[in-house]
Amino acid sequence: MMNDDETRENFADLFEAYSAKEVQVGDKITGEIIAIGDESIIVDTGTKVDGIVERNELLDENNELPYREGDTIELYVVTRKMGELRLSRAISGIGGLHLLEEAYENALPIEGRVEAICKGGFQVKAGGRRAFCPVSQMDTAYVQDIETHVGKDYRFLITQFEEEGKNIVVSRRALLEKERASAHEEFLQGLNEGDILDGKVIRLVPFGAFVELIPGLEGLVHISEISYSRLDDPAEGVQIGEQVRIKVITMGKDPRTGRPKIALSIKQVQGNPWEEVDTRFQVGDKVGGKVTRCMAFGVFVEIAEGIEGLVHISEMSYTTRIVNPEDHVKPGQRLQVMVKDIDQAKKRISLSIKAVEGDPWNDITQRYSKGKIISGRIEKKAAFGYFVTIEPGITGLLPKSKFTGFDNPSAIEKLGAGDSITLTIEEIDAAQRRITLGPTGNIDGEDWRQYSEPASAPTTILGDKLKQALAQKQKDK
Repeated sequence: MMNDDETRENFADLFEAYSAKEVQVGDKITGEIIAIGDESIIVDTGTKVDGIVERNELLDENNELPYREGDTIELYVVTRKMGELRLSRAISGIGGLHLLEEAYENALPIEGRVEAICKGGFQVKAGGRRAFCPVSQMDTAYVQDIETHVGKDYRFLITQFEEEGKNIVVSRRALLEKERASAHEEFLQGLNEGDILDGKVIRLVPFGAFVELIPGLEGLVHISEISYSRLDDPAEGVQIGEQVRIKVITMGKDPRTGRPKIALSIKQVQGNPWEEVDTRFQVGDKVGGKVTRCMAFGVFVEIAEGIEGLVHISEMSYTTRIVNPEDHVKPGQRLQVMVKDIDQAKKRISLSIKAVEGDPWNDITQRYSKGKIISGRIEKKAAFGYFVTIEPGITGLLPKSKFTGFDNPSAIEKLGAGDSITLTIEEIDAAQRRITLGPTGNIDGEDWRQYSEPASAPTTILGDKLKQALAQKQKDK
């Protein structure tokens, strides 16, 4: 017979074992095997109460136990009594109908084999009983090839148990979603803003890309966070199935659904390209780039990922007068540009297309000189004279005051834009980029005066003698 002290000590031990236990029936625990017996195995549950699982339940297909003392195993709490926890990998055939009913009442998983396809779903054998699994409940995703599930052993949750086990409906999807929700909760507890991790692109939408962090849990990379380059379509930066490294920007919950809402960034993992722009580019560098945007004042050219520079309309061409930049270049076009200026603080780079092509005025005095006759085309008529294009990028001025120097000034007045004219270079000012032109009396390279009056017959000595002989003959008559 126990004395009062022994009674109080035993009661205290039982109370501690009972009250310290936080797990409930249906919970999944991970424990270490501390003893293996002939019929049962003892598992350390991490509490004052050890768990017991039937040895037969853990045997493999060869009827052998694939575990040793010290191994870690995942099990479910089947029953909980004072001082004892009964564990199970899942409710199987062992125990019969009452365990199936207990599994239904406590939302415990059961083991079952998919035996056949039937109308609307599958026939499943579990615990010696036949159950029905609707096709929509076989997986979390749409089942395309239902034949692949026949003959497979899965774990299910019993969602309907009626007529003393004659009508049993099971769901694999419910169990997968339950396990997935648990995995999501555990993952999110350890996830923080600023964390960098890997994911897989699973969907592209016009506003960004969805990246799967773990199965069933995804976050959104907005199109502006895919790349430092300007993207019109997320597919320009990432592809479905691509593994990407991402940074967690913000975390929260969707106010409508309550589901996790995670904002991610790919570009922030890569670093800002503007931080190294001064070491990558120098003024005077000739680099390749892609036209990203055309504006009224010029075009933007990306010379490296995330680094755009502006080619002002005045820097587009020496040889062509640009009115609309998009008439000269198109978005997506690749071309060569020269770096004119870099302002790292303001993230601005000035570029030039015409500097790469070369300035035709650089060697103008070597190609043209005062008094040289040239052929040109009238580019524009103004009140003070005509602008005449001598070659692409080189335009001279024929002042109106020079018109009187032509033999037929009215013919010059009638010429229009696009007409050809032959002139003389009267002055070259390379520094001011000016050429003054003057008359030669030629239009289109030909002397128009030859058509103004009939040509005189040539006079020769023989001709004169013939005239004299004819005149004398007339007198003799």
